[in-house]
Amino acid sequence: MKNLFVDTNILMDLIADRQPFSKFAIELFELAEKKRIKLYTSSHSYATTHYLLKKYLSEKELREILLSLLDFVTIIPIDFAVIKKSLLSQHKDFEDAIQIFAANTITTLDFIVTRNLKDFKDTGITVLPPDEVLRYL
Repeated sequence: MKNLFVDTNILMDLIADRQPFSKFAIELFELAEKKRIKLYTSSHSYATTHYLLKKYLSEKELREILLSLLDFVTIIPIDFAVIKKSLLSQHKDFEDAIQIFAANTITTLDFIVTRNLKDFKDTGITVLPPDEVLRYL
């Protein structure tokens, strides 16, 4: 079984049905539901997804969706060590650094899945967009 870290944009694609990208996010979560892959994301991504989508969905609906997704994704907590490593890193984008260092806490991680490839350099983990990672699964 492959272990994948999904970035905030993948969660947003899924929940907001952002076309044409949502089809890849849906497929990833369907594979997780079938226990063919294991998905991870950070607590920061979960909170950011809620913050960005609350303009478009009711609070009740959004919380229900996020709650239901917890059956298919493991949340990596953002702790002192992740924040400190992110602040001290050479990554230009602090939020992406948080994602990278959170992902690196999972020693068996195979891929980081994001559509924001340019900000995920020097991660120590293979970074792919969702359509490409699906070819490996």
